[in-house]
Amino acid sequence: MTRQHWSSRTVFILAAVGSAVGLGNVWRFPYLAGKYGGGAFLIPYLIALVVVGIPLLMLEFAVGQKMQQGAIGSFKKLNPNFASLGIFAIFSAFIIASYYAVVMAWCLLYFLASFGVKWSGDAESFFFKDVLQITEGVDKLGGINFPILFSLLLVWVAIYFCVWKGTKSVGKVVIYTVPLPLILMALLLIRGVTLSGFLDGWVFYLNPKWSALADPQVWTAAFTQIFFTLSLAFGTMIAYGSYKNSEEDIAKDTWITALLNSAISLFAGFVVFAVLGYMAVQTSTSVEELAASGPGLAFVVFPKALSLMPYPQLFSLLFFLMLLSLGIDSAFSIVEALNAAIVDVWNNWKITKLSLWICLATFIAGIIYSTRAGLYFLDIADHFITNYNGILVAIFQSILVGWVYGAEKLRRYINEVSDWKIGKWWNISIKYFIPIVLTALLATQLSKDLGTPYEGYPAWALNIGWSLVVVPLILFLVLLARDWNKIRDRNPV
Repeated sequence: MTRQHWSSRTVFILAAVGSAVGLGNVWRFPYLAGKYGGGAFLIPYLIALVVVGIPLLMLEFAVGQKMQQGAIGSFKKLNPNFASLGIFAIFSAFIIASYYAVVMAWCLLYFLASFGVKWSGDAESFFFKDVLQITEGVDKLGGINFPILFSLLLVWVAIYFCVWKGTKSVGKVVIYTVPLPLILMALLLIRGVTLSGFLDGWVFYLNPKWSALADPQVWTAAFTQIFFTLSLAFGTMIAYGSYKNSEEDIAKDTWITALLNSAISLFAGFVVFAVLGYMAVQTSTSVEELAASGPGLAFVVFPKALSLMPYPQLFSLLFFLMLLSLGIDSAFSIVEALNAAIVDVWNNWKITKLSLWICLATFIAGIIYSTRAGLYFLDIADHFITNYNGILVAIFQSILVGWVYGAEKLRRYINEVSDWKIGKWWNISIKYFIPIVLTALLATQLSKDLGTPYEGYPAWALNIGWSLVVVPLILFLVLLARDWNKIRDRNPV
């Protein structure tokens, strides 16, 4: 079967940016900037972008483009022993897709509720009691929350029709879904700057607190944000790179994708803090307290702020339509990573049929998150997948490219096809800096989780999270050892 290709470079850039820019750009980046030093947070953030984010993104684009395969096939071509690293990556991607779509289902319910601004009385109660119908704890499943389940089904139907014809359908979708949230953000920003208190929000957002740079947590947060905002280590960018022609520019596309993603994050911060500044005035609450709500920013604090604004229905609709359009690109990019990896192994599959089965399987896997205890399971899965699996895969793929395949070898290929040449700093980053930094992040998180049970969850629930890390890790290491021994036996010294 002939491999799919993007119809143009513009479509590829839109798809890559759409994958990178997701729900986290709207709540997580502004939240971290507000929490960790305001404008000062940009220093470690930009350093992390240059020394970790861009080198890893360039690695994944280059590996996919050169090998013309998804994660499993690309890693196998780099070295036959490392095919199982691709399995590790796409397993993690599958889990992420299963719960990410549930968050989109919440957005859909909020979009529908925006017509009546149904949360205006008590935004917190609306989220936890009306939307989630949450139980008292993870040990009380509470049965299926059918509004969420039905919304989840609609989300997966939409995702399927985005990917059912591969790059053809994805290319048609991203032309609309990538610019749309930017237009909606611009409308919300225009509205925000007409509200009293918006400058207070911006001052809090940008005012540098230089003392924060001495806090190791600030640097950890910056590197972690860059790592996950660029959709790294889950096979997505490898798959997208594999749909490019092997002679297309890599370096320039990497810089464009990374810088656009960061620019959108910064822009989203202005939107969020303009509205939070207004809410702070209306409720006599500090901007700092409002910004510290983390994920609740999107489903409790911001909806409450929208309900206090003139024309709350209109701007609530715009906000949740923006979240849906941001989420859909990231969601279907994960499915594309799964598609690419599987088609490379079993190339008799048709994309339309394979996409259907993947969407169905991921929908079924997400049912646990649509129970009344779903938020707890989602929180556990997200914590372990994002803090361990992605970092582990990134460490191993840096070792694979840097030490096994050869960083210099891949750098020469990048420079052959790119107008912007990259220096040997890239080799140093891939071989030394990235593995060291990510190992330090991993060790810090592991020490924290072993010392204090995450969010006080019971051991049996946390063991589910640990199994999402340990099982694919052991499978990777066992298969790596098996393949290594097979090659050694065939080629004795």
